[in-house]
Amino acid sequence: MEKKDVVIVGSCMKDLVCYLSTFPSPGETVSCHKFETGFGGKGANQCVMAAKLGASTAMVARLGADDIGTATVQNFKSHGIDTEHVHMVNDLASGVASIAVNASGENTIIIAPGANERMDSVAVEEARHTIENARVVVCQLEIPPPTVKAALLLAKQNGVRTIFNPAPAVKGLDETIYSVADILCLNETEASILTGLSVDSVDTAKEAVMSLLSRDGPGSVLVTLGAEGVVYRQRGQSGPHHVPTEKVRAVDTTGAGDAFVGALAFFLARYPDLSMNDAITRSSAIAAVSVQAPGTQSSFPQRSALPDTLFS
Repeated sequence: MEKKDVVIVGSCMKDLVCYLSTFPSPGETVSCHKFETGFGGKGANQCVMAAKLGASTAMVARLGADDIGTATVQNFKSHGIDTEHVHMVNDLASGVASIAVNASGENTIIIAPGANERMDSVAVEEARHTIENARVVVCQLEIPPPTVKAALLLAKQNGVRTIFNPAPAVKGLDETIYSVADILCLNETEASILTGLSVDSVDTAKEAVMSLLSRDGPGSVLVTLGAEGVVYRQRGQSGPHHVPTEKVRAVDTTGAGDAFVGALAFFLARYPDLSMNDAITRSSAIAAVSVQAPGTQSSFPQRSALPDTLFS
């Protein structure tokens, strides 16, 4: 069996996206000026981003036995993603995400997990060989936390590098998951929820990084701050460090965090000797490209559209 660069154990969604001038207030009804549908889900997005950059990838996921599920599998295959462990269930619909994007490119998202809730220990066990033989395994929190822990633990026990993206963050998360994460990667909102701090600047992100590193677990903590870049520290090294990113005009920030995580997984798998600072810089540059176009996976750039310097 071919060793995969990146294996994603995670979610799949159908995105229903409304573009509007401003978000409605509670009780208010507004009209959007554009509506689009697309493929999404944090797990699927990260897998597609890694695949577009040239990584060999596999997805471990659950879909409904419906039109969305069928189309999602075909989308994976169109990107060369291994779907051996993407299965359909008969009693739940495929997951759906309702997304609103305002004139500034900011978004709000409501998800209906559907078949993603069927990601369990059986799914991990069925994909054991694929997970054990990956270079990098990535998980998020749009599937049940016990499944995340099982997948990351299996990977860790077999010397596979692990990335945990605790999104969407939930209070009271079992912190033992951190112990099986080589890299904990989260945004400022998620960092606020998991630390109880108000993370809204580089300085407060540094506080959050130190708080999360003080727990029994992650080897590195990365807090993404959108246009302000990334704050990170690796356990046992100096820091925290701030890595700024290029300022761009954002059209749609939906999926930018997933573009970053997918790119980071690609660089860790394909360029294992790259420094964390360089991997973050390159991943941030790719995420910055994604926000300049509408959509989620459709906004992710192909490797051929990116500067060669990112891959040298």
